[in-house]
Amino acid sequence: MSKEYEVVVIGSGPAGYVAAIRCAQLGFSTACIEKWLSNENKTVYGGTCLNVGCIPSKALLDTSHKYIEAQEQFGIHGIKANKVGIDVPAMIDRKNKVISQLTQGIEGLFAANKVNGIAGTGKLVSANKIVVTRHDGKQEELTAKHIILATGSVPIDIPPTPINQETIVDSTGALEFQEVPERLGVIGAGVIGLELGSVWSRLGSKVTVLEALDDFFTDGGSSGGKRSAKNFD
Repeated sequence: MSKEYEVVVIGSGPAGYVAAIRCAQLGFSTACIEKWLSNENKTVYGGTCLNVGCIPSKALLDTSHKYIEAQEQFGIHGIKANKVGIDVPAMIDRKNKVISQLTQGIEGLFAANKVNGIAGTGKLVSANKIVVTRHDGKQEELTAKHIILATGSVPIDIPPTPINQETIVDSTGALEFQEVPERLGVIGAGVIGLELGSVWSRLGSKVTVLEALDDFFTDGGSSGGKRSAKNFD
C-alpha cells in the first residue's frame, strides 16, 4: 500500500530542502527523498552544495586564505610568524566538521517543519507515483499530487582518462587530498574548479586550469569556444 503526500521532493540539495520546508510551512504534507550516505553510512541532507560543493570548498578557502595571511601579511602588523606550515589532514578534518554541523541543521529544520525525510533512491514511475528503493534493497511506493525533481548533477568521465580518485579525481576527490599536490590540472573554470584551484595554489601547488569556453567563470552556454588555459601564480 502506498503512502500518500501532497508534495514529494526527490533530492535534498539547496533547491530540494528549501522547497520541501516551504511546502510544509504552507500546510502541505511533504516528504523529501535523499540517497546520499556519509562515510559512516548515515543519510545526510544538503546535496552537493553542503556535502561536496560550495560549503566544503568555502571552508578550505577560508583556511588557505588564513595561511597566506600568516605568510605574507602579518608582518605589516608587527607580527612575526616564521616557518608557517600547513597541516592538510587537520584542515580536511575541520572542513568535515563544518559539513556535519550544517547537514545536521537541515535534519533539525525538517523535524521542526514536519517534513518527512526518506532515505533511499526515488524513481518517478508515473505523474503521481514514486518508487523508493531503500539502502537495504526494500522498496516502497509513494503517491503525491505534486512531485518536485531536484536531483542535481554529477561530474562526467572523459573517456580517455576516466576518474580513478587517485591521479584523476572529481571535485569531491579534490576536497579530500591529504597532502598538497606538486602539480594540479583543473578541467573546468566554473565556481568549484576555480575555488579548488585557488585553495591548492595558495598552499603551494602549481595549478593549471583548462576551460573550453572563451572566458573563465562562465555560467553555462555552448562549449564550442576556443580552449584556453591559465596558470595560477
